[in-house]
Amino acid sequence: MTVTTLDPKSALVVIDLQNGIASMATQPHAASDVVERSARLAEAFRARDLPVVLVRVSFSGPDAVPGRTEAARNAGPAAPRPEGWDDVVDVLAPLGDVFVTKHNWGAFHGTDLDVQLRRRGITQIVLTGIATSIGVESTARAAYEHGYHVTVVTDAAGDRSAEAHEHSVTHIFPRLGETGTTDEVLALLGSAA
Repeated sequence: MTVTTLDPKSALVVIDLQNGIASMATQPHAASDVVERSARLAEAFRARDLPVVLVRVSFSGPDAVPGRTEAARNAGPAAPRPEGWDDVVDVLAPLGDVFVTKHNWGAFHGTDLDVQLRRRGITQIVLTGIATSIGVESTARAAYEHGYHVTVVTDAAGDRSAEAHEHSVTHIFPRLGETGTTDEVLALLGSAA
C-alpha cells in the first residue's frame, strides 16, 4: 500500500543516521542512499516549515540496556567508540531541527520526543533511518501506541539484513500505519504546498 495523505502537522523523524551507523553496510538500500533520501525529505519538510527530528543513539556503561537476551553480547566492557561515532551525519545536521538522544532501540522511551512533537501540534510522523527492524520499527510501534499517524518511507530505511527489512515492511508497518517511497512522500508534500 502507498501512503495516502500527510497531515498538515506532520514531522519527519530520522532514526540513527549518525556517523557510526551510517557507515555500516545495509540492505536492501545502501546506507548512503538512506542518508541521501532522508536529506531530500528533510529539505522538503524544512521548506514547508515542518519539523525535522534527528534522533541519535548513544549509550555506554550504565546507559546500555540491561537484561538477558539470547543474542550474543560482547563479554566485558564495550570497546570505546571512535570520537564522533554518535554525531548526526553532516548532511542532516544544520541548526533549527529538533535533536533527540535515545538510549534504547525506540525513540520514545526515556526521551522527550513525545513532548517535542505535542508542543508543535504534530499528529503524524514520517519515519526514515537505520535499522528498519530495530530503531525504525520500535519507534513506529511506540508512535502508533502514542496515537500518531505513522508513515514509514521504505526506500529511506535500511537494515543489516534484507529479510529483516522486508519483514518489517510487509508484516509490521501495514499494521501501524502506511508506507511509501521517498518520491511518493515528496509528491504529497508538493501537493500540500
